[in-house]
Amino acid sequence: MCRHLAYLGPPVTLRELLFDPPHSLLRQSWAPRDMRGGGTINADGFGVGWYPDGGAPVRYRRAQPIWSDPTIADLAAATRSGAVLAAVRSATVGMAVVDAAAAPFAEGRWLFSHNGVVRGWPDSVVPLAAELPVRDLLTLDATTDSALLWALVRDRLRAGAPPARAVAETVTSVAAAAPGSRLNLLLTDGHSVVASVAGHALSLRATPTSVLLASEPHDDDPGWREVPDGHLVTATATEVRQHALAAP
Repeated sequence: MCRHLAYLGPPVTLRELLFDPPHSLLRQSWAPRDMRGGGTINADGFGVGWYPDGGAPVRYRRAQPIWSDPTIADLAAATRSGAVLAAVRSATVGMAVVDAAAAPFAEGRWLFSHNGVVRGWPDSVVPLAAELPVRDLLTLDATTDSALLWALVRDRLRAGAPPARAVAETVTSVAAAAPGSRLNLLLTDGHSVVASVAGHALSLRATPTSVLLASEPHDDDPGWREVPDGHLVTATATEVRQHALAAP
């Protein structure tokens, strides 16, 4: 399992999202509240992606724990953005622990993250993987379930599917092929974000000008609310919609 978040709104420093809150992503890396049996800490890497001045996203990914990286705290204090996706990773046993295995995954304007696990990996999803272009399989970021999920979502986006449908169809097809999987996905282009809740927790906090989606609330603000399992969230900085995964 992992912990991840997505933010859209007025520009903030990365430090305000990753380090400053009392239950920040930093703290969740070593003291998560709700891993649901998927490990005890998130020390197998981390990553953050942000959109500078509305441009293409920039990423910083490492295979080490976020607390041991000598650069990220200074980088986070000096970097501001109105669109951020970040994650800390707990690798499934047997999966690669390398920089490229850490979310966010990216192509063009898209950033993607997965919190969860694909059950029966890899055999359960061989038929789904076989539908992808061979080149996509040969160029996966890493040999992990999250990287394959990104390839499945990305293939639908390239075919012209709206982001919500690309995420929903990926979740429902993988859930059918690998029952019991946990498939909390985040997808953003810097203007909107799509999040699935399938087998794990997700909370959101919305204000008139911002939205923050996170695996766990990072403070005790009463504005946090939990998204029900089996639902999809689509949001911009000023609008949040929520509906069943089966009906995106």
